[in-house]
Amino acid sequence: MAPRTTRPVGTPTRGTTNPNRLRRMDRWIAAVHGPALRRCDAPPIAVDLGYGAAPWTAVELLQRLRAGADPRTRVVGVEIDPARVAAAQRHAREGLDFVHGGFEVPVDGTPALIRAANVLRQYDEERVAEVWGRLCARLAPGGLLVEGTCDEVGRRHVWVALGPEGPRTVTFAARLGSLERPSDLAERLPKALIHRNVPGEPVHAFLRDFDRAWAAAAPYASLGARQRWIRTARDLAADWPVVDGRRRWRQGELTVRWPALAPGG
Repeated sequence: MAPRTTRPVGTPTRGTTNPNRLRRMDRWIAAVHGPALRRCDAPPIAVDLGYGAAPWTAVELLQRLRAGADPRTRVVGVEIDPARVAAAQRHAREGLDFVHGGFEVPVDGTPALIRAANVLRQYDEERVAEVWGRLCARLAPGGLLVEGTCDEVGRRHVWVALGPEGPRTVTFAARLGSLERPSDLAERLPKALIHRNVPGEPVHAFLRDFDRAWAAAAPYASLGARQRWIRTARDLAADWPVVDGRRRWRQGELTVRWPALAPGG
């Protein structure tokens, strides 16, 4: 049984949500974390934390994980606003439940996945480590926390992936046709990084090099934005610890090890 508190931990978000908003994040989760979900002895539990005013993201997470990762997956939508939980109940079904709660994650069992999208942007940067620690402590062994931010229609995302031991990677993902330069993603940096995009900080240097590699790959634009992104990622990997490869780059993604971008203090 999950730990219970008399009052959910956290504050309500604005609740803004749209269908298909988190498709890029879901696609990455299914591809990268799918093997870990399939290794679970029991049906894996995935939590959509702070799903907002409408439960579309939880409904879609169930569909995508069952289709692309493990058909046994159960999804629990957790919301701190009780009115949102009540409104979501008509969407509940086999494998999909909605509960009232916050960062304490009041679900039975230990989640194999917690996804917190567009939740921490309203908090002070100083709260991030505390919240990450609280959420990671709820994960099953081998579990994953994905915390990040995207725009309203899901064209631009940046997220951090964390295990029980802490942050592992940062992923940049975009609809490439909408991107003028990679640093356009800076406005979607998660709370742990968005205020660190200033000279002297690693994430600022990374985005600078990302833009330079993009500019150098301009000749590939004649082959399409995807080919330009792939060339950019390949060149960037010569100087930064990029952990994925062409298969993910083709999806408009690029993932870097967290220590390379971690705030400098």
